[in-house]
Amino acid sequence: MTEFQDAWILPALIATPFIAGTLCWLVEKVNNRLPRWVALIGMIITFGMTLMLWQQGGFHGMSQQVLAPTAQLPWFAEFRRPWIDSFGISFHLALDGLSLLMVSLTALLGIMAVGCSWGEIQRRVGFFHLNLLWSLGGVIGVFLAIDLFLFFFFWEMMLVPIYFLIAIWGHNAIGGKTKEYAATKFFIYTQASGLIMLIGILILVIINYVNSGVLSFNYNDLLGTELGGWEYPIMLCFFIGFAVKLPVMPFHGWLPDAHAQAPTAGSVDLAGILIKTAAYGLIRFVLPLFPHASQEFAPIAMTLGAIGIFYGAWLAFAQTDIKRLLAYTSISHMGFVVLAIYAGTLISLQGLMVQMIAHGLSSAALFIMAGQLYERLHTRELPEMGGLWGQLRYYPPLLMFFCAALLGIPGTGNFIGEFLILLGAFEKYPLFVIVATFSLVWAGLYSLILIHRALFGEKKLPSIAIPAPALPRPGVLAAAAQTVAGNLKADRQRDMPKPNTVMVAKAASASYAKPSTSLDAGVYHDLEHHQNPQPLSSQAQDTATVTLKDLNKRELALLMILAIGLVWLGLFPQTILDISSHAMQWINNAYTYSEVVNFDTLSVPVAAAVGEVR
Repeated sequence: MTEFQDAWILPALIATPFIAGTLCWLVEKVNNRLPRWVALIGMIITFGMTLMLWQQGGFHGMSQQVLAPTAQLPWFAEFRRPWIDSFGISFHLALDGLSLLMVSLTALLGIMAVGCSWGEIQRRVGFFHLNLLWSLGGVIGVFLAIDLFLFFFFWEMMLVPIYFLIAIWGHNAIGGKTKEYAATKFFIYTQASGLIMLIGILILVIINYVNSGVLSFNYNDLLGTELGGWEYPIMLCFFIGFAVKLPVMPFHGWLPDAHAQAPTAGSVDLAGILIKTAAYGLIRFVLPLFPHASQEFAPIAMTLGAIGIFYGAWLAFAQTDIKRLLAYTSISHMGFVVLAIYAGTLISLQGLMVQMIAHGLSSAALFIMAGQLYERLHTRELPEMGGLWGQLRYYPPLLMFFCAALLGIPGTGNFIGEFLILLGAFEKYPLFVIVATFSLVWAGLYSLILIHRALFGEKKLPSIAIPAPALPRPGVLAAAAQTVAGNLKADRQRDMPKPNTVMVAKAASASYAKPSTSLDAGVYHDLEHHQNPQPLSSQAQDTATVTLKDLNKRELALLMILAIGLVWLGLFPQTILDISSHAMQWINNAYTYSEVVNFDTLSVPVAAAVGEVR
């Protein structure tokens, strides 16, 4: 493994999204489209730097190497500068295989988030990308910070931009809950849990100062601190802080509302990246810093995880809003994450890495597709959908693929991750594994229900009626309908494939009766500004052909990248296992205090092909 003693690339990974986000805000006045390109270029540069680290890390074959229980922390890139010396706080960043994989996932999904919001966000575009990229920069800081004060600084920093993303660019939900309500609920939950974690950090630092006489927030200095009876309470403070963000049932209350009301890019950020910061925190800090308390707490944590697997799957099964359904699937899948973490075996931890990356890709893809569907139909209610299989060419098969990937079909990374987690946890906790395995039946049910309601069955396109106030005298309705028909014809002459047919009224009647017709509000918005629509007369109706737009090249490219990533993970997981091997072996040693077996000698059915990263 190549070691970088003074790796400036680490602060550059954090600074690039912050600088690009600030530029997005500044150039908004010059051109409304320019912020999109600045954000995209910024995230591509960030992702390119992670690929550079992959290439220089020399990770190939590392899963065949065994770390001794006394081995040092496996950092291969580290950056440290003084910050607040009087309190023992430094700007200390470090990177190992675990951090590299999570930063790479953040950069990739950051590109996806910018791409999926390209046509959705039309107001305050620069400020939107400022918040999006600053949240991504904060997440990268969380994955790289080793000083606990710096970690908490980035942990809190990434929350504020998410609040603005939901509160300003979100959607109001049916039933009275507003986007501001969802944003506030998310902020209160995460801030309260962050405060509890801060209390645990301060107590840990104070006890270490009393024992050693050195005031330090440095991770290396805090490892192995003798905490006595304080270890369990401090561990609980850290666990609660991470459990709310993960989320673990019953700390999940903020997630469904935040997902349902967030813009598409916000949902991608939340499901694909933010909740992974909590899993990272449990692996990086809770297990090594509090090994005895974590082992004692493991049955409780795994019980909560097993309940969450069933609870999230059952509530997903009962949802009609597609984004709320996907939100509850995240709660269910995070139960597998808790199971893998507290099982603490090398196989379960390695499976956890594959699972987190695969879940990030699949959940991001499904939230992107939910946003694409909302842009076309202006509804997220599954009972109002149907019949899309015959109307769209690319959307239905991709939706079926990502739903299958989410439930863990063989050939995708989700299958490899879940299988390794269950295999690694079975020896120590067979009962929890059996319960978790039965929950996969529910995963199949809600995935099939989502596919059936959205793609098959009777066509139920939403409609909007032309309002009566627009018909004060004969001829006005005809003029309005002719204008709409002209717009539809112009749209049809551009880039549209096979058209669908909807009724557009050309009223010849001069009476001010209650006519009836409708337009496809999910495709065209010519009449969206009308309020309180009234039914119109069915007399003398003609038909105009309109098209439900299929995926364009940009949308298709985003989804294909994510699909290729999932298949690659399913066929060639060895690359991920090699990269994370040393980090997971060290964490396994710190948690169990036992010798690590050679992962390569275990009978684990992973692909024989090895992706080489040099």
